[in-house]
Amino acid sequence: MAIEDGVAGESWSAAEVEITVLAYLRMLRMQELGQTFVKAEVIRQLASQIPARNTGAIEYKFRNISAVLHALGVQSVSGYKPLANVQKLLIDVVGELLPRDAVLDQAAIRSVETAAEPPLITDFSDFVVGVPAPRYRVNDAAAAAIQRIAIKRDYLEREARNRSLGHAGELLVMEFEARRLFDEGAKQLVDRIEHTSKVKGDGLGFDILSYDVDGRERFIEVKTTSYDPETPFFVSSNEVGFSEEAVDQFYLYRLFNFRKSPSMFSLNGPISASCLLDPVSYRATLVGN
Repeated sequence: MAIEDGVAGESWSAAEVEITVLAYLRMLRMQELGQTFVKAEVIRQLASQIPARNTGAIEYKFRNISAVLHALGVQSVSGYKPLANVQKLLIDVVGELLPRDAVLDQAAIRSVETAAEPPLITDFSDFVVGVPAPRYRVNDAAAAAIQRIAIKRDYLEREARNRSLGHAGELLVMEFEARRLFDEGAKQLVDRIEHTSKVKGDGLGFDILSYDVDGRERFIEVKTTSYDPETPFFVSSNEVGFSEEAVDQFYLYRLFNFRKSPSMFSLNGPISASCLLDPVSYRATLVGN
């Protein structure tokens, strides 16, 4: 007996993995196209096609697919939090089927590049949530296999470059900070909040200058996504460096589910202390002998 993808049992066959990946990609297509679906019904239909796998095993496999997709820069189906311990066969099947899905490709690009407006929030009492507890990372062998997939997707990176979405997130944080200071009895500081990335440019390592109630400066970097809180985000070396310099005064505000039901969690201190930082590219400059 083997433990693969978090479930004890016999190894999944190529046919079982392929039909499961196809079912997941169909859900992802529908999500990105704005169509509704019932996860329980998808699992019920899938279980009838692969009777050797129960509901729990299928859900674990869906979460493994989410982990592989995130490593490829692809959004996941909402609600299926990424789970490591990924089967090599699963990586191969995702790498084979994903590039063929032209409808998903078009829908995903359109979804992450669509403009956004700041949502209208009148009550911020449930806006801030705790930092997601699980930290997942595929093992080194799986990571190497994922990196060898010839065709990558950069949907999440495209979303990170969506200036409209980023700007909308920053405006929402400006409103949140004003409300926070007012509610904490520091309304004299509200007018001093600065949209730094707009006023001074985005090269300082943070987006918004705010304050603690005692008047100490709070440097806020805002990262916004339309997807789940576990969705990977991109930070620059400048932001990482500034977070290590400012330490106690640096905050990363992660906004998620932004288009439908926005919420936020915050990370205080060096980014490297809270996140696994994976280099995705290097700048190469020719040097002489």
